[in-house]
Amino acid sequence: MNNKLMVNGAEISVTTIEDKDYISLTDMLKAKDGDFFISDWLRNRNTVEFLGIWEQIHNPNFNYGEFAIIRSQAGLNSYKLSVKEWVEKTNAIGLMARAGRYGGTYAYKDIAFEFGMWISPEFKIYLIKEFERLKEQEQQLLGWDIKRNLAKINYRIHTDAIKENLIPPELSARQMSLVYASEADVLNMALFGKTAKQWRDENPGLKGNIRDYANVSQLVCLSNLENLNAVFIGEGMSQAERLAKLNAIAISQMEILTQDHRLEQLDMPIEDRQET
Repeated sequence: MNNKLMVNGAEISVTTIEDKDYISLTDMLKAKDGDFFISDWLRNRNTVEFLGIWEQIHNPNFNYGEFAIIRSQAGLNSYKLSVKEWVEKTNAIGLMARAGRYGGTYAYKDIAFEFGMWISPEFKIYLIKEFERLKEQEQQLLGWDIKRNLAKINYRIHTDAIKENLIPPELSARQMSLVYASEADVLNMALFGKTAKQWRDENPGLKGNIRDYANVSQLVCLSNLENLNAVFIGEGMSQAERLAKLNAIAISQMEILTQDHRLEQLDMPIEDRQET
């Protein structure tokens, strides 16, 4: 996944590799006045010391022997080192050189922030601020995906149970769709007190379905009801028995969930949430 940061007029790529964020030093360098190269930064003894400490903390395969040789030469006029050489000699993971469409030198965010200081203290501050804004935006989007996907995944478990226990052989596609629809409405009735069709008739101007307008507490409860319904189906309960049980469980769970202020905060914009 690739994202963009805008820092002091410079567009900076951010890529995610194995759930870790790497920021383009190549893009960041465009914000520095004069003709400079990343290798100039790597020549600095303080840079080498910082990179070595970072790798010791985060990288169990770091080559300390090669690092010691590089550190002894850092700062000398004759000393030159490319990112590729640094990675190959020390097995470093904090820096990487990439080819292709999003090519260039990338650094793990901690190292990129340090590189930002080399450009200017002001640039570093704005880089961190912009990166934090990007992460907050991603968390906001992720929160909604989690809520929707949780219900979708459990609905798959629930429909598989219907296939195994309620659908006899030789049913037509229409008959199977009616079974699924009625089972979905068992959950809708238990939690919302109305079927999907009743909700659509009451809200002709709204797009989507009743579950798209559920809050976090309702989605958590719905996820639990779907799991329980699958168990009840496996036990051979009739639809009427299941509806009665699920409705009682929904009432009980919603009474508890609506009192949980942590769930209430998930429905709020990030800037309005309070630390717990």
